[in-house]
Amino acid sequence: MSMGIHNFSDIGKLNRVLMHRIGREVEGIVPDNLEVMLFDDIPYLKAAQKEHDRYVEVLKENGVEVCFYTDEAAKAIADEEVRSAFVDEFLERSDVTSEEVREILRDYLLAKAPKDLVETVIAGVKKSDVKETSRETLADVIYASNLYYLDPMPNLYFSKDPAACVGEGICISHMLMKARRRESLLMKYIVEHNPDFAQPETKRWFDYDDPLSLEGGDIMILNRETLVIGLTQRTSALGIQSLAKKILGDSTFRRIIVFDIPKRRAFMHLDTVFTMIDYDKFTIHSEILDAVNIYEIRLNKDGEVEFSTVTESMADMLKKLLGVPAVKLIHIGGNDSMAAQREQWNDGTNTLCLRPGKIITYDRNYITNSVLESNGLDVITIPSAELSRGRGGPGCMSCAVNRDDL
Repeated sequence: MSMGIHNFSDIGKLNRVLMHRIGREVEGIVPDNLEVMLFDDIPYLKAAQKEHDRYVEVLKENGVEVCFYTDEAAKAIADEEVRSAFVDEFLERSDVTSEEVREILRDYLLAKAPKDLVETVIAGVKKSDVKETSRETLADVIYASNLYYLDPMPNLYFSKDPAACVGEGICISHMLMKARRRESLLMKYIVEHNPDFAQPETKRWFDYDDPLSLEGGDIMILNRETLVIGLTQRTSALGIQSLAKKILGDSTFRRIIVFDIPKRRAFMHLDTVFTMIDYDKFTIHSEILDAVNIYEIRLNKDGEVEFSTVTESMADMLKKLLGVPAVKLIHIGGNDSMAAQREQWNDGTNTLCLRPGKIITYDRNYITNSVLESNGLDVITIPSAELSRGRGGPGCMSCAVNRDDL
């Protein structure tokens, strides 16, 4: 079964997702590079893989087709010419300044079969992996992390961030943080060279080479006419404006609602503080309620981007846009402020909706899960002791590709 990109709601029945099974790239995280790699802790790989495999099982049990980055990217670079172009571009984006080192790495990577090559660039290439020695430039010595020629990409298991499938098109992220930028390069090649994943006519709403930052974790699809986008630590106002110009003039979407939220690591993306879980229900971290400024972006009759400030409450605005009698904002941790902070840190807000009212959450956020159940949600929990160390939840780990229309 294979389905193209079709995604007009964050809660329609989920048919297909793109994921990355957490791999040996996380073993490239050490205390010395935690900050550079954007981690607060080091997951135990073997246990994290078991947890991830259980997540995939749950998706399949619920009729979801699961595709993996490594397989889809391998298909994309199956052709020798495309593979060569990919390696050149990857090396160019990896701060390899010495021509000699670049040639050695190029030969090393191109000697591999496509899937092995993809797995290798994700896991990173250590200096000890490459037998030949060469002269490095001063820049190589200064900028390359001590053990690696090519740094690993340990954040890729949060596969919603490098790209978001929106409507019948895709936003390939320009990631703000250098440690994550090459993740989107994989998606660029998947979209351009893998017809199983995307057709040539698939719209590109935002692209890898866009100079402005926009990340998939900040994009929520409210319905066929409305996107909600977080203006956060990782997504810029100009990035949102650039997307608005392309998507509002060429799709069913008529408006973008911008949630301007505090620029803090705990509120890294919109989906870490706010997710849609039913026709009229959302999870929310209470700390953003009074801290969020809301704007609406539309195109005027000349096709120019215009914005206005939303003065009504978040709940009233959502109720009107969704055409429902009332909207329920379900607070993480219930009324317990310590539980709210703790479970927010472990991504209690971040859910994946399988269909309206049926969601996947982390088992460790048990207070939030019981609040969700008491509000009539069908909650499936997955083990999360190790996966949660990366500061992302079930929604972060899955790029929804195809959903039924509501």
